[in-house]
Amino acid sequence: MMAIVREHELHQRRRKRNAILGLVLAAFVAMVFGITLVKMQNTRAAMSDAENSRPAQAEASE
Repeated sequence: MMAIVREHELHQRRRKRNAILGLVLAAFVAMVFGITLVKMQNTRAAMSDAENSRPAQAEASE
């Protein structure tokens, strides 16, 4: 039989620090993802605005 071994305080602190670091990393990834989505939507909106404001040269040339 194995004896129950109490975890050392250093391991407890390391586990807590790693958990906090993981949360910070996840928040950073979420922030970068959100910024990317906003930029993509703004680019798509700008492209559609540019197409709508373009003069109808193709229709006039026909």
